[in-house]
Amino acid sequence: MIDFRAVTKKYGTGAFGLDEATFSVDRGDFVFMIGSTGSGKSTVMRLLIKELEPTEGQIVVAGRDLSTIKRRQVPFYRRNIGVVFQDFKLLPNRTVYDNVAYALQVTGHSRKEIRAKVPDILRLTGLSTKLHNYPDQLSGGEQQRVSIARAFVNHPPLLLADEPTGNLDPETSIDIMRLLYRINRTGTTVLVATHDHAMVDKMRRRVLELSRGRVVRDEATGLYARDESTREFAQRLRSPSEAPQVL
Repeated sequence: MIDFRAVTKKYGTGAFGLDEATFSVDRGDFVFMIGSTGSGKSTVMRLLIKELEPTEGQIVVAGRDLSTIKRRQVPFYRRNIGVVFQDFKLLPNRTVYDNVAYALQVTGHSRKEIRAKVPDILRLTGLSTKLHNYPDQLSGGEQQRVSIARAFVNHPPLLLADEPTGNLDPETSIDIMRLLYRINRTGTTVLVATHDHAMVDKMRRRVLELSRGRVVRDEATGLYARDESTREFAQRLRSPSEAPQVL
């Protein structure tokens, strides 16, 4: 799904966002990207949505070299990527229903399609009873759920989440990760950038660690069952941290 080949991004200040970063993410994977502020996580996300262009190297998404996508084609490319932001980026003067429907309106869906799709995604994200609420009437966790619903309403093959639990309490963070896992189980590839190392350790998914723009770690953090239910998944996240196994 994602292939970075010796990708370098050098900013006008002379600072490196990425420095010959190479990694790949398979279809259907759930991958965490960790690293301190300035490590390159946001640069990766911005390159994937073509908000930035690499200085050197090649980026391939779903078999397509991003350098071949012309400016006028970028909006069409982005329709296949869902993006979840830490600060939600919801429209304050629109209801939950309208915030999610907006993502379909701008991509040309008919009213009939919108009426069919929005209730389904609100059920999936646990927002069925909140469809008439405005963002300022929601908790932080509920606002993030709306953000995820909006990102996933088109059922994109790739979902990017940039610090999706950064402003949330631990219990709400578990609920958000459970929702992202549920989306991943539908077949969508999920890439999550986060500072939450404790959550990453409990999730036991693959981890990419960046430092000063370089990939310094790429590993699975433990064995897990691919057919684990969302309920079993949430129970494991809520359990006390396990001591590391000695092999």
